Amino acid sequence: MRLLWVYAHPEQRSLNGSLRDEGLRALREHGHEYQESDLYGMAWNPVVTGDDFCHNPRTRLSILDESERAYRAGRLSDDIRVEQRKIEWADTLVFQFPLWWFGPPAILKGWFDRIFVQGFAQGVTDPDTGRTLRYGNGGLAGKRAMVIVTVGANSATTGPRGIHGDVDEILFPLQHGTLWYSGMEVLDPFVVTGVNRLCSAGFPALAQELRRRVLSLPTSTPIPFRAQDSGDYDEHLVLREEHAPGQTGLKVHKRI
Repeated sequence: MRLLWVYAHPEQRSLNGSLRDEGLRALREHGHEYQESDLYGMAWNPVVTGDDFCHNPRTRLSILDESERAYRAGRLSDDIRVEQRKIEWADTLVFQFPLWWFGPPAILKGWFDRIFVQGFAQGVTDPDTGRTLRYGNGGLAGKRAMVIVTVGANSATTGPRGIHGDVDEILFPLQHGTLWYSGMEVLDPFVVTGVNRLCSAGFPALAQELRRRVLSLPTSTPIPFRAQDSGDYDEHLVLREEHAPGQTGLKVHKRI
C-alpha cells in the first residue's frame, strides 16, 4: 500500500496516539509506504478564506467557482497543494479521530473543507455526458478509505437502539457524504467504544486488532453503498421504489 494517515488528536500520548503508532508500525514492518498528516502537530488551519485561492478581496467570493479556478490554474495555497499531493500519491487513506459532539474535531472537518475543492474531489464531470460524477465515482475514484474513531460512550448506547444513536449512522455524513461522494471505496470503520473506561490491560488486544485491520485494507470488502449511476436511483436521484420498499432513512442507501 501507499497509505496516507490523517490524524486528528491534540495529544500524542493519548489512546489515539498509541493506536496510530501501532498502525504505522504495522505498515513499516510489512513493507508498506505511508505518509502522515498530523493535523494538530502541523497546526493545520481549518478555515476557508479567499487566501486559499489568491482571491481578489474587492470582488465577491464564490467558494466553488473560485476554488475550481484556482485548482485548475495551480493557484491554491501551498498548504492545500501539499495535502492534495499526498492524496494523489496514496491508494489508501485512513482518517483517525475521537468522536466529539457526534462528529470529528473541527480541525479535521476544516481539512476536508479546504482540501476537497471543486475539480479535485468534487464537481468532477463526465466529459461525454456532462453528468457530475459522485457517490462511487469522482475525483478520488480508485482509492480506499477507512475511519478509525474512539468513542467515550459504550457499545450498547451507541448501538442500533442506544440513546446516542447507531454509530454507523453517526458516521454516515463522513463515510457516505464525503468519502463515498468523492469516489472512494469505504471500508468498515474501526470503532473503539467505552474509551473512558478502557484500562491498560485491554490495550494489547485492541492494538492487535487494529494491526490486523490495517494490514487487511487492500483485500477487505467495502461497505455496499449504492452508486449514483448504478440504476438504483431515478432521474431526481431518489431511490427507486423497487429497492428497499417501504423503508426510509440512511440504511436504504446500502445494498444489503
